[in-house]
Amino acid sequence: MPGLAAPLDTVLHIAPFHVRLRSPLAGVRRHLDIFYAGTPRLGPQAFVDFDVQILPARGLRRWWHPQARFLLDGLEPFYPLPAAEAGPLFEWGLNWCVAQRALGLLVMHAAVVANAQGDAIMMPGFPGAGKSTLCASLVLLQGWRLLSDELTLLEPATGLVQAHPRPISLKNRSIEVVRGFAGSRLGPVYLGTRKGDITHAACPEDSVARAAEPARVRWVLFPRFEAGAEPRIEEIGRAEAFVLVSEQSFNNERMGEVGFEALCALLGGARCYELVYGSTEEALSLVKRATGGDAP
Repeated sequence: MPGLAAPLDTVLHIAPFHVRLRSPLAGVRRHLDIFYAGTPRLGPQAFVDFDVQILPARGLRRWWHPQARFLLDGLEPFYPLPAAEAGPLFEWGLNWCVAQRALGLLVMHAAVVANAQGDAIMMPGFPGAGKSTLCASLVLLQGWRLLSDELTLLEPATGLVQAHPRPISLKNRSIEVVRGFAGSRLGPVYLGTRKGDITHAACPEDSVARAAEPARVRWVLFPRFEAGAEPRIEEIGRAEAFVLVSEQSFNNERMGEVGFEALCALLGGARCYELVYGSTEEALSLVKRATGGDAP
């Protein structure tokens, strides 16, 4: 079958999880070489949170329009994708693993970055809002530490967000925006996927090295990109923010009272804003205003 390589079997410490990844697909190995070269590897006897395989499709699909299958603990939770998208499939599949099976953590679809003092900005991920573009700009232009581009992991017992540093996912028009200031950090562009045109920006080495450092959310920003819009920032109440963040939580119902109280505590210690902007420069200026001009 085209696209095969020497079988891969490795255990990655992608904080705070241990992920065993097995695959014979060259695209998976290439993805790890580009984006996870500095990620710690563990021995084969290590306890793992997620046992992942990315395998070729069976039957004729091994040769005719080859596909890649994502398996967790031997089970296949969703349909295969074209084999050429094996690298992104690892990212999307791992997102699903964390969202569904990160026991003891409240998981929200939100980017989170932190400054040197461990004070974090959380940006919930409403479609088309420009979350990932703004996240990449803060991290790669202004030096904020990346905890996660996609998933905010809140530990209820401490009220702290755990770091989960991985590549920043970019799609469609955001690709060229980020390429303009961080082109060397971008990987291959995958055209015409189910999510549109997508690529990834490499996570800074410092963010990976400091993955054991949690952060406390001080600001919750709801960004909204509008081409040609007048830039503005408006503080909103915590009750409104609670409703909006709850819409982006994957497991708040399963967490029950613990998750409810943890989210209330997070918002109780944060200021919440809605940001509307039409360019990266405007967004960064609004973020600086919201955070009081704090430097990373």
